[in-house]
Amino acid sequence: MWLRAAKTALPAMRERGRASGRWPCAGLKYGMPIILAIETSSELASCALLRGDVVIARESSGVRTHSQAILPMVQELLAEAGLTLRDCDAIAYGAGPGSFTGVRTACGIAQGLGFGANLPVVPVVTLEAMALACHQQSGAAEVMTVLDARMGEVYWAQYRMGEGADCRPRIVAPPALAAPAAIAPLGQASACGNGFAAYPEAFEGKEFALQAQRGVMPHAAQVAQLAASVLAAGGGVAAADAQPLYLRNKIAFTSAERSAINAAKAIAAAEAAA
Repeated sequence: MWLRAAKTALPAMRERGRASGRWPCAGLKYGMPIILAIETSSELASCALLRGDVVIARESSGVRTHSQAILPMVQELLAEAGLTLRDCDAIAYGAGPGSFTGVRTACGIAQGLGFGANLPVVPVVTLEAMALACHQQSGAAEVMTVLDARMGEVYWAQYRMGEGADCRPRIVAPPALAAPAAIAPLGQASACGNGFAAYPEAFEGKEFALQAQRGVMPHAAQVAQLAASVLAAGGGVAAADAQPLYLRNKIAFTSAERSAINAAKAIAAAEAAA
């Protein structure tokens, strides 16, 4: 079911963004992309600030601390770069798949910051960010990403990596939820992700898993880089239209997540009023 939704969710968000009058971006403010990115879909929470070709980042481990950790990291990055939120061209976020709480946290905070600062937001599929990280580390042209989904399952996909300025991966096998033992690459592909470490018995003896880069996780650095390509191609949506991408059923925001969203809105509004 999610596969059908995944194919239509981002185009639908873009259409709503066009109708809102806040999409696409009118142009880069300083002649180079400045993108703030948030990624909280796994146990690793990260923020990154892309300025041209340079990325600076912060990260924090511990799922329970994501909603409290993100905004201080955002403020640290902006202060280090000597920028304000209004200097950014867009807010990017890891849209999923991933932890329910983490995916909602990233989407909600991106919405809050984007809404308060009147910036577009750019949803990036977490498995694509993993594929780019694997490509950057190994040079692999085809990448299979496997992320632990808990409950004895994994999120996985396979991509052919882009070339040149457009680093966006091309889909070979779309994101899916599956039992670890049921997945295999389509042809030759380098493998990565913590799914291999989470379920070693399921991958035992399988050739594609032997050299898997088990430490590759979704990270805001790659989310920012992919968002820059999306923004250059006219992508991005209004903050109100940002959505998480799920492979399992959606559940409501928790009180902690709502607090994080409201805090993000307050920070952006305070900066806009300054």
